Amino acid sequence: MAPGPICAAAQCSFDDPEPGHVPRPSGLVGAVATCEAGDMVNEVVDITEKLSLFSEHWSPKVVARLNDYEIKVVKVKGEFVWHTHDDTDELFLVVAGELSIQLRDGDVRLSAGQLFVVPRGVEHCPVADGEVHALLIEPTGVVNTGDAGGALTAAYDDSLA
Repeated sequence: MAPGPICAAAQCSFDDPEPGHVPRPSGLVGAVATCEAGDMVNEVVDITEKLSLFSEHWSPKVVARLNDYEIKVVKVKGEFVWHTHDDTDELFLVVAGELSIQLRDGDVRLSAGQLFVVPRGVEHCPVADGEVHALLIEPTGVVNTGDAGGALTAAYDDSLA
């Protein structure tokens, strides 16, 4: 039998897991390890399906976690704000459409299937003439507008994870 989803119930343990759940070790106490609320589910993430669940632009949604990183999907259209992320690089992978990332020393243009990593501390401004669907990989807690703040700063959203 294939393993079920990793449990998010605090009561689930190796000795008595919830039906269909695989508990995640998180600090052994004797022979028992409990699952942690918010653990990712052990299943395939369909990026296209996740992108179909919302319509707002410039509002990244967490769809998965990888160690201390979050995998986010986002829809963008128009011009964002010039900003930097002083402490981290930022990966953009275009799923659909064409995205331009303005840099002070020239623009980077991306089509579906292409990615670009903006190095930490580099000021940039994403621009999309039409709607673009993209995937972002960045450390947990990174704010979309970096140091700029303002009206386009998105609230943290892990409702699709």
